[in-house]
Amino acid sequence: MNDNPKEKPALRRRRLLWLVGGLVVTGGGWAAAGLLTDDGRRSTDDAYVGGQLVPVMAEIAGTVRMIAADNTDRIEAGTALVDIDPTDSRIEVGAAEADLALAVRTTRGLYAAQARLAAEVEARKADLAKARADLAERRAIAATGAVTGEEIRHAADDVRRAEATLSAAEQARLQARAQVQGVPLADHPAITAASHRLRAALLALARTRVLAPVSGMVAQRSVQLGRHVAPGDRLMAVVPLDRVWVDANFKEIELAGVCPGQSATVTADIYGAHTIYHGRVEDVEAGTGAAFALLPAQNATGNWIKVVQRIPVRIALDPAELERAPLRIGLSAKVEISAGTCDRASRPPTPRRPDDASRLYETRVDGAEERIARIIAANSEGLR
Repeated sequence: MNDNPKEKPALRRRRLLWLVGGLVVTGGGWAAAGLLTDDGRRSTDDAYVGGQLVPVMAEIAGTVRMIAADNTDRIEAGTALVDIDPTDSRIEVGAAEADLALAVRTTRGLYAAQARLAAEVEARKADLAKARADLAERRAIAATGAVTGEEIRHAADDVRRAEATLSAAEQARLQARAQVQGVPLADHPAITAASHRLRAALLALARTRVLAPVSGMVAQRSVQLGRHVAPGDRLMAVVPLDRVWVDANFKEIELAGVCPGQSATVTADIYGAHTIYHGRVEDVEAGTGAAFALLPAQNATGNWIKVVQRIPVRIALDPAELERAPLRIGLSAKVEISAGTCDRASRPPTPRRPDDASRLYETRVDGAEERIARIIAANSEGLR
């Protein structure tokens, strides 16, 4: 048995060298295998959940009298969130209704004036015929001395006066006809203008109830009871949690072969690796994060140091998986993209979900047309 103490360190050194050599060979093998059998996978842990932050804003001025939602409340599109005092708006609606009724009655007078002005023209024609007859009779007996020359001049003046009066009556009839000719009562410009003012007043009244534009969770509530708001003031926000996505910030040297439609897997730090989301690449953003920063880099000035840029790649997630494991905006995630094949010609269409508010804003003045029609009918009875 060799118990030479000088041989033990040498043996340990040989064993360590064999171990290091084995590790180097193994690592080199794995690296070579990765280079030779690259399946196009791209991965990054610089990824975060993104989503819409839909602002809820006041559209008219007024005092807040009721708040029906707070942070973390889940609401549906069209839910009343804030009530603004409607007193001023109701007064405007009443005034607009009175203006419309007055416009209808005034316009009725224009239509009714047609018969009166036509009768006026006929009366003036009769006066002119009588004046001409009187003048002719006086001229016929002027030679006998039965009438004086002054009487003949007065009769001629009466004829000219009757002609002027007839011309004025005919012009008045033409003027009145121009105001109503070829236009039904309900389409008269005066009534149309009053109807639009009533629609605007009804819309302002509807805007005193601030509705949720989308379904989701309430966030960033800043409005308080009794506050006087102005148009454009931000009251709160709504986050549609069923429409979130992931922005994966890949290095520019990693984007070769990445294109829309490729499959991707996402794991969020909040749930860990045991919860996997399956998504697809929507597209690569239009610019790098530095280009869209609040203070973009000025690489053409001063000393320049090249920095590898990162470009966000948007990953759409499966709504069913989001429902089972909800995500919040800003959460960290890890993303892996299968970028083995890229056929840009066969890019799948991106489904677009219509905004909840598209129908909401259209229905705000539902019933306004029926209200206007009732006012016109009630104030035009008896018109022929």
